Amino acid sequence: MGVHLIPVSTAKNEVSSKSRKRIMPEPVTEPPGADPVYEALLYCNIPSVAERSMEGHAPHHFKLVSVHVFIRHGDRYPLYVIPKTKRPEIDCTLVANRKPYHPKLEAFVSHMSKGSGASFESPLHSLPLYPSHQLCEMGELTQTGVVQHLQNGQLLRDIYLKKHKLLPSDWSTGQLYLETTGKSRTLQSGLALLYGFLPDFDWKKIYFRHQPSALFCSGNCYCPVRNHYLEKEQRRQYLLRLKNNQLERTYGDMARIVDVPTKQLRAANPIDSMLCHFCHNVSFPCTRNGCIGMEHFKVIKMHQIEDERERQEKKLYLGYALLGAHPILNQTIGRMQRAAEGRRGELFALYSAHDVTLSPVLSALGLKEARFPRFAARLIFELWQDREKPSEHSVRILYNGVDVTFHTSFCRDHHKRSLKPMCPLENLVRFVKKDMFVALGGGGTNYHDACHREGL
Repeated sequence: MGVHLIPVSTAKNEVSSKSRKRIMPEPVTEPPGADPVYEALLYCNIPSVAERSMEGHAPHHFKLVSVHVFIRHGDRYPLYVIPKTKRPEIDCTLVANRKPYHPKLEAFVSHMSKGSGASFESPLHSLPLYPSHQLCEMGELTQTGVVQHLQNGQLLRDIYLKKHKLLPSDWSTGQLYLETTGKSRTLQSGLALLYGFLPDFDWKKIYFRHQPSALFCSGNCYCPVRNHYLEKEQRRQYLLRLKNNQLERTYGDMARIVDVPTKQLRAANPIDSMLCHFCHNVSFPCTRNGCIGMEHFKVIKMHQIEDERERQEKKLYLGYALLGAHPILNQTIGRMQRAAEGRRGELFALYSAHDVTLSPVLSALGLKEARFPRFAARLIFELWQDREKPSEHSVRILYNGVDVTFHTSFCRDHHKRSLKPMCPLENLVRFVKKDMFVALGGGGTNYHDACHREGL
């Protein structure tokens, strides 16, 4: 699932020395089975001119009622550094004539640099509105990340506003629901998407709410059973790593190169930094003891693929995902139900989040084939009304532009009984209100009981 994008050289985003060897492989045209380089290319999500999209597709007698968008922030600088190596030299200023490019990039910078007229929920007002450091700070959004979401916004604007007229020309603050975690990369990603999406970006109408939890669980974050599932999942990950002798040899070799204990290198999460080198086509670091190379990268990335496969098989993560995703899914169906009843409210909801937000939701929905959330991934819930039967409402679910509605656990078999190209809203409501707890077992019938049941 996902669109293969061909990487492009990012002139100013590369280390300046012309003698340094680039690491980006030849473009892959067909997705080979479990190819770590191909998987990494998908993860990078280098912006392209065109992206295929199935959003907004429905028979003419269906009316779009509301749209609910979950995004992962765009491309960012690493959160970790490989010990005793020079940080990758990535420029986090925004330059309109530098690749990757977007027609709205210059106007976006101009608009953001004037400062916000919006009154964001605290502590968001203290965050910068766009990236601006010549040497990126840890976790900072890059120009690639901004362009990824300008592109997402433009794509959604063409579909939802130009084609389906989701927002009226005199749209108001109350018709948008905007929520982000307290990281600059998520706020800036949300602003970039909105700038590409809205016909007129009016600061007075933009209000982002702050979400303290990456699970977007609001006031329902205390869940001991969810944490128990997470501990069991982390134990599974640890045991899988212990069984992988090639991985341990690779970590040992890398630790020797940078002259630190293997345990310290592993704790520094080297794949995070290596992915930055890979996505920005910058050579991996070298020391007097040798160079970290593609062979190290492939082994670690391949282990991630194997871990994802075992995670699906063992299903320990599913328990965590069902409880982790329930609060945000419950909030989403509440919005959908209010819209279906014709109550005035939000027509477009945007949650600017992280991979650890989207992953549990994808898993809870039963989307087994969904790839790990790449940079600027988008998961969208569409609510539709049948004009011929106005009391009937349906949902479509799309991941990175691909319609995955009938891959969900609650609608997998529906299309076998119905000719409609989408799923009844009541299927999603029943799943969130009841079936998620049935899937957990233990007899719980609500979120509180499922979170506090004994005897696990």
